[in-house]
Amino acid sequence: MIERKWWTLTAVSAGLFMLLLDISIVIVALPSIQHELGGTLSDLQWVIDAYALSLAALLLTTGSLADLRGRRKVFAVGIGIFTAGSLLCGLAPSTLFLTLARAGQGVGGAIMFSTSLALLANAFRGRDRGIAFGVYGAIAGIAVAVGPVLGGAITSGFSWRWIFLVNVPIGAATLAATLLRVDESRDPDARRPDLLGFATFSSALFLIVYGLIESGTRGWGSAVVLGCLAGGGGMMAVFFVCEALQRRPMLDLSLLRVPTFVGGLTTAFAISGGVFAVLAYIVIYLQDLLHFSAVGSGLRLLALTVAMFVMSGVAGRLTGRVSARLLIAPGLVLVGVGLLLMRGITPASSWTHLLAGLIVAGIGSGLVNVTLASTAVGVVHPSRAGMASGVNSTARQVGYAAGIAALGTLLATEVRNRVVSELSHSPLAHASRRLAEAISTGNAAHVISHAPAGARGRLGAVALGAFTSSLNELLLVAAIVSLVGGMLAFVLIRQRDFVSADAEGEAAGAPAGEAMARDGGRPQRVTAPDPGGAPRLGR
Repeated sequence: MIERKWWTLTAVSAGLFMLLLDISIVIVALPSIQHELGGTLSDLQWVIDAYALSLAALLLTTGSLADLRGRRKVFAVGIGIFTAGSLLCGLAPSTLFLTLARAGQGVGGAIMFSTSLALLANAFRGRDRGIAFGVYGAIAGIAVAVGPVLGGAITSGFSWRWIFLVNVPIGAATLAATLLRVDESRDPDARRPDLLGFATFSSALFLIVYGLIESGTRGWGSAVVLGCLAGGGGMMAVFFVCEALQRRPMLDLSLLRVPTFVGGLTTAFAISGGVFAVLAYIVIYLQDLLHFSAVGSGLRLLALTVAMFVMSGVAGRLTGRVSARLLIAPGLVLVGVGLLLMRGITPASSWTHLLAGLIVAGIGSGLVNVTLASTAVGVVHPSRAGMASGVNSTARQVGYAAGIAALGTLLATEVRNRVVSELSHSPLAHASRRLAEAISTGNAAHVISHAPAGARGRLGAVALGAFTSSLNELLLVAAIVSLVGGMLAFVLIRQRDFVSADAEGEAAGAPAGEAMARDGGRPQRVTAPDPGGAPRLGR
């Protein structure tokens, strides 16, 4: 009979696979979602950002709640919420409904993510613990790597709805295994969730991202946009004041006085807000302008994900011998170089123009991901490693959401200006704004097919020229974000900031999934993976 600890590993791995997969799997389905449900570019941005924002806002709070109320119980609630959200996503009749359901998925995903490693730390000891964490890391890497391909295969072979509906039977089985075979555990010294911090932080994130997304259609001078950005900035200031005044805040502001910790946050933001955010718009280019299927687009993105997966293994072996700064900073520079190599797209370019850049960016991402996971907690006392890991994971999701929003606004603005300029003195001038919106959302082919036969060639040329020109601008911005992140990492990350391996303290599962294990009397820290990374045992 299978021991309960292996049931725990199975349940945790299934939950992790689903929640990480749903970060990237939806990207290749965006054009299909837009074709069926309609909607604007901002609607598509919210389909991605609703999930990322829920994860970012809830990671720290749900981890504290699990320590207090019981990790198995809270993990099971997370599975239930995620599964219900997936079902609603698959049945969505509109983009608004889909966005709200995605937010629900994100709530469940945050709960599972923040409690998963604590469950494993409670279930496993000794050599088996190392095996469990190794499996956990492999699942995390595989989920990120296969997301675009699996999403493309499901979308092309069945329907985009099945990328969500497939979670329902898996979620139901995982929930049953959790309730029947996973042992309960709590932290006797658990702190109550910082609800005031959660409320102010999540409000600030929502207002800022909403302002960024709406600026693409309303313009930067809009009262709504300015009000949201100002309100978001104000709420973020209130959040920091609240954290400074509380005795046990969800973010210990003293961590921000450690340069290497700040370097880890800027790195997390840069890697997600740069290369991973721009992938959504590369997919629109591949599907709507180059006419690849969803699975064809996913296969072409394998150049990046395979390079990232392979290099993550190499980086894992180098982390014990090479300074973190000398892995993270060059990694981000390689990401920036890869994005610059992808630039120069013309209407005559084929997808192979992107190939070299995707590979180089994937190599750089692999160097960053694994090293960043250990750096995030390596600079704090073990008792605060859970908070440090959670804050770093939150920075990733904030970077992803902000990057999607900001790049989408830039795309919409650039496309609109280019299309209106190109068609201003032609009989098609009246259709310029409608075409610009269709290009931005990946719906250009549909609009062009309904135009008069004699105008289709002209509209097709304008659409391709406008999108490729705008995509070049997005790649430049993403490259700048990555290169600046690399420079900051080189300046901020210092070896002397890392806590000694003999630091006292031990935690058996902290809010963001951090655990400490003593094997042979020597402490080892285990950190939760960021999406795209993997957990690492490190001295």
